[in-house]
Amino acid sequence: MSGCDCSKAKAELEEFLHDELRHEDAADIREHMEGCEDCTTEHRVGVVLMETVRRACKETAPEQLRGEILARIRLEQATH
Repeated sequence: MSGCDCSKAKAELEEFLHDELRHEDAADIREHMEGCEDCTTEHRVGVVLMETVRRACKETAPEQLRGEILARIRLEQATH
């Protein structure tokens, strides 16, 4: 029998997603998710969210937009 229920799985989901749990705790969560559709769905949402944030953090603004923002900042600084 798994040493994990929904409340434990959901409470430790973020650490599980970032591979920050002890091996035994991670194994308990994996075992629990094999039989729990709700926790598996929540895990999938977490994975998608984590990947989306990771991709967004790698993107850079187009050079024209960066130039416009810097010009506005300089204008604000000059008038204050």
